Amino acid sequence: MTRSIGKLLVANRGEIAVRVMRTARRMGIGTVAVYSDADAAAAHVAAADEAVRIGPAPARDSYLRVDAILEAARVAGADAIHPGYGFLSENAAFADACAAAGIVFVGPPASAIRAMGSKSAAKQLMEHAGVPLVPGYHGDDQDPGLLAEAAAAIGYPVLIKASAGGGGKGMKVVESAAGFAEALASARREAANAFGDDRVLVEKYLTRPRHIEMQVFADSFGQTVHLFERDCSIQRRHQKVIEEAPAPGMTPERRAAMGRAAVEAARAVGYVGAGTVEFIAEGDAFYFMEMNTRLQVEHPVTESITGQDLVEWQIRVARGERLPLGQEALAIAGHAVEVRLYAEDPAKGFLPQTGRLAHLALPEGLPGIRVDAGVRGGDTVSVHYDPMIAKIIATGADRAEALGRLALALDRTEVVGLRTNRAFLAAIARHPAFAAAELDTGFIARHEADLLPAETAPDGLTLALAAAAVLARRAGAAVAEADPADRWSPWTRTDAFRLNRPRVVDLLFEVAGATQPLRVECVPGGLTCEALALAYDLDGWTEAGGRILFTADGRRRSAAAAFDGDRVALFLDGAETVLRVVDPRAAAGDEGGGAGRIAAPMPGTVVAVAVKPGDQVEKGQALIVVEAMKMEHTLRSPRDGKVAKVNAAAGDLVAEGAELVVLEEG
Repeated sequence: MTRSIGKLLVANRGEIAVRVMRTARRMGIGTVAVYSDADAAAAHVAAADEAVRIGPAPARDSYLRVDAILEAARVAGADAIHPGYGFLSENAAFADACAAAGIVFVGPPASAIRAMGSKSAAKQLMEHAGVPLVPGYHGDDQDPGLLAEAAAAIGYPVLIKASAGGGGKGMKVVESAAGFAEALASARREAANAFGDDRVLVEKYLTRPRHIEMQVFADSFGQTVHLFERDCSIQRRHQKVIEEAPAPGMTPERRAAMGRAAVEAARAVGYVGAGTVEFIAEGDAFYFMEMNTRLQVEHPVTESITGQDLVEWQIRVARGERLPLGQEALAIAGHAVEVRLYAEDPAKGFLPQTGRLAHLALPEGLPGIRVDAGVRGGDTVSVHYDPMIAKIIATGADRAEALGRLALALDRTEVVGLRTNRAFLAAIARHPAFAAAELDTGFIARHEADLLPAETAPDGLTLALAAAAVLARRAGAAVAEADPADRWSPWTRTDAFRLNRPRVVDLLFEVAGATQPLRVECVPGGLTCEALALAYDLDGWTEAGGRILFTADGRRRSAAAAFDGDRVALFLDGAETVLRVVDPRAAAGDEGGGAGRIAAPMPGTVVAVAVKPGDQVEKGQALIVVEAMKMEHTLRSPRDGKVAKVNAAAGDLVAEGAELVVLEEG
């Protein structure tokens, strides 16, 4: 039976909401956004035809409220709901509630979500179907002692994994029996917080595996196809960092075998709609991991190599139509690679960053580049949600061309206000081992020294460009403040005009914890900077539209500059440097801290406190656990010592930099 969809509510936020609305609008379908108080001015709200508020900022009070979503659909007159990914996308009760309300759920049947929603149950189902599984415990008995015994029987290292959900949440690698209890408790807390279900499974941890998944699609007429594979092996903390399609080195024979297994897995649960069957592969063997009963974050790489719009397929199947193409009509053309640009600090263990995006320039419009973004310049990355800024997808005739385009696109990406993983992603894209497709889930850990180089002091050219940006900004401010009635006066000129000698300006920058004085001698059309004991001449620099055009060493070049308060960010040849413009007249602030003061690395909620005043602790011992953006971060003692103060309790909301634990002096 064909069903009409005239207005689609997207029960999500960020880039996936914007992306779904883009296809719906092309298909002539009206769109409805939902938003929490934190998202009232968000990009996905602006992208929709209309929007409905659903509650306060925390996801549990808004985006995870089935009643609020359904009421929003009723108020807006929506006849269909697309769940996106995350939040309620794999919630069988939500799918049932949509059906009961007479609303089309753009996703699989609730029965299929239930069958695959529990990793343990899904693996038992696949075992009965003869699909190979990684050795492990997938039972219902969750007694900690039994799980520890299972881990010992499997053999360390093992992987504890949340039975419900994904995205690396509730997932811990355990190297020995000594760390099992702590890892189990942490995994259960993360799972309960993210998915409302603290059940876990325990599996053998493979040391050099590849993560390969198959995109499947089924309609209500019994037709099921796969749209080939994606390689998602480049991961950090079990979260995907780079995805590509097709998988490098994939033979037609293995592709056919994995495709058959994926299609049979979907058929086994009466699947309808878009889904992904994930495998882990090592050597010539591959094993079923799980099935995600939703659209994946990385679906654009599949769209890029097949020329198909998977959201359009979802909507057509939800309307009761047949699949647009059969298996024989699907083919691979070219190669695609996707990276996830996150607000996170690689230098501090990739801690999520929150705050305002003072400046954002994404590489839209470059050949072979697609950008799926959920934020704009000036928006705020909130502590309440995932800190993804955008997905950047590069497509080429082959893998080498796609990687070249990706590296260039990352060089053209500018983010100011928050630290990001941009340089880290560019380092992966250019790494010789990645170019040679030496892929497995341990890639990042193995090449960490190459991918996360130590921060170095800026060179003379960078300092000179920073000076040029600061002076251009001051000149602009002077123009704005000048008396328009006296605009011909030489005293209101903002260039380097002086009566008898060149203009000299002394600047002071701070970068990487050190200060760098800089004397700048200005003349009309150019400047000379004394930096790092070297004179650096820039001839003919101008500042326009955030870019500095300059000639240095006989080369005509350009750099981008953007300001965030007293900080200036320089982007040149793919490198970025952030310097603070120091006012020497301002009193130096007391940074505080020290080796005995443990502070919150980000805003979050304290979920566990492992010590009390008077306790003796060892270096590396867990002291306190803070949850932010659905991930736990364990703060450990920086040295041996005795606890003097504990300033937080479980359940407390803490700000970034809040002092949580203090060790006694000495």
